[in-house]
Amino acid sequence: MKFFASFVALAAGILAPSAVLAAPPVTPVQRDTLGVGSDLSVVSKRATNCNSATNRACWTTNPNFNINTDYETSTPTTGVIRRYTLNLTETDNFIGVDGVVKEKVMLVNNKILGPTIFADWGDNIEILVINNLRTNGTSIHWHGIRQLNSNLHDGANGVTECPIPPNGGRFTYKFRATQYGTSWYHSHFSAQYGNGVVGTIQINGPASLPYEVDLGVFPISDYYYRTADQLVEFTMNNGAPFSDNVLFNGTAKHPTTGVGAYANVTLTPGKRHRLRIINTSTENHFQLSLVGHQFTIISSDFVPVQAQTVDSLFLAVGQRYDVTIDASKTPGNYWFNATFGGQNFCGGSFNPAPAAIFHYAGAAGGLPTDPGTAPVDSQCLDLLNLTPVVTRTVPVANFSKRPANTLPVTLTIGGTPLFVWKVNGSAINVDWNKPVAEYILTSNTSYPTSENIVQIDVADQWTYWLIENDPDGIVSLPHPFHLHGHDFVILGRSPDELPANQVRHVFNETTDRGLLRGTNPARRDVVMLPARGWALIAFKSDNPGAWLMHCHIAWHVSGGLSVDFLERPVEFKNRITPADAAAFNQNCAAWRAYFPALDPFPKIDSGLRKSKFIKE
Repeated sequence: MKFFASFVALAAGILAPSAVLAAPPVTPVQRDTLGVGSDLSVVSKRATNCNSATNRACWTTNPNFNINTDYETSTPTTGVIRRYTLNLTETDNFIGVDGVVKEKVMLVNNKILGPTIFADWGDNIEILVINNLRTNGTSIHWHGIRQLNSNLHDGANGVTECPIPPNGGRFTYKFRATQYGTSWYHSHFSAQYGNGVVGTIQINGPASLPYEVDLGVFPISDYYYRTADQLVEFTMNNGAPFSDNVLFNGTAKHPTTGVGAYANVTLTPGKRHRLRIINTSTENHFQLSLVGHQFTIISSDFVPVQAQTVDSLFLAVGQRYDVTIDASKTPGNYWFNATFGGQNFCGGSFNPAPAAIFHYAGAAGGLPTDPGTAPVDSQCLDLLNLTPVVTRTVPVANFSKRPANTLPVTLTIGGTPLFVWKVNGSAINVDWNKPVAEYILTSNTSYPTSENIVQIDVADQWTYWLIENDPDGIVSLPHPFHLHGHDFVILGRSPDELPANQVRHVFNETTDRGLLRGTNPARRDVVMLPARGWALIAFKSDNPGAWLMHCHIAWHVSGGLSVDFLERPVEFKNRITPADAAAFNQNCAAWRAYFPALDPFPKIDSGLRKSKFIKE
């Protein structure tokens, strides 16, 4: 019982503060001009466009492309190529905006928050990644991008590519913006993105509600004074610590010294504003509220939804909400607050009041005077009543719980390391030197068990996946599950419970069917799996490739919490272009020349999270 109590406390993050840092202030203007080699001249070259402040549902004069277009089957052809260069470097003894020194950070174009990737719906995007890190490989995942016919550009090392080697290795990712909305990119080489290898994505397209001002992307992230590598090592044998701070758009104040600056967003009185909120954390989930104002949701992840007004938003790691905010209140300054709920089962911070400031243009500056009240606790659960604009109807009656479609999540405790996370009884452990895509290219079907492959051979059919969260384990934590290559419908979840109560729910065919909804259910690419409960999702097998589905808490996927959906492997191979195969082979040859012979650090985790820099 002593161990159990200790573990629960650690899992909830109840630990003492650690060592040092934050991030430099980065304004949208600064960030959005950092794309070295970016073809910024095409930003205004959108084809004849009817999208306006009074009609955001319209996109082009072509009636086939508007808010009601099914973007999975129809995409505008713009002829535009957006080119960016991302240069990864690392810096020691980095002084952050809150005055704390961090032992190591990894930067994108010399910033701890990389440049925004801009595109319009239908554009082609080409991003050259240059890895000038000293010893780390890297790969960049374009979170939520469907990658139709471009699986080898998904950026999941050990699955779709070998890592890009350090000291000048380079790889060009190429894909088409078949979706529109808001997202982000991050390293998929272990927890490397927690060291700073992260940035945002804005793909312009139609919207379900008119607005006059687009405020752009607004990433929010947990922030730790220890490196992500040290935290991965720590969480192999301990529960996750609280974050030391929370960054809003790359900046924050130190909670005790006051060093630093609050992020400041300007609202135009009387106007409706679009804000693109992204949770780019490694572990923290946030409940967000703006004092005296409401949010109207118009998109969840990359899925446009019918406008829905709420008092606050719960954002799991990896999730995005595009919202509108009406600047209809008394001009002044208002706190934009991040709070934590679920009895700390979905994160916490040593900053007791993380916040940004929303300022009405023309009003006097200064700190807001009204702290606001804490919003209703979401208990680490998503909204399930979102209504996608482009509808899907899924035959729920076709689902029957079977071992083949059930993905049990379990935590094994007691070995070395102490904590190992498993799906289907196995912890994923990818081979950087031989990615799954290489098996496909060489028609080798002897997939290692450690790749945790779930093969899907049916074409264009709804596939159902029941994820059950360790109902009989010592303790069960909520998990944000992210799927590559698809969005998915959320057909239902177990009855809502307080996470700390650890109420056990296993899906029951007889009693739980009433909890399922197949008529245009909520759809997104990250879902919260309830503690000791279940979630039922479905996606159509219409995108051949190797697609990870994993917990987006960095420490958990580092510990093995992932599966790899190998979808229609024969067609996957047939769709790989000779150019993509050549680029894949060239990068793998460069990586193998470096690892393991020239790499001073061993691979000690799943390969999907832990960077190799660990200082003894």
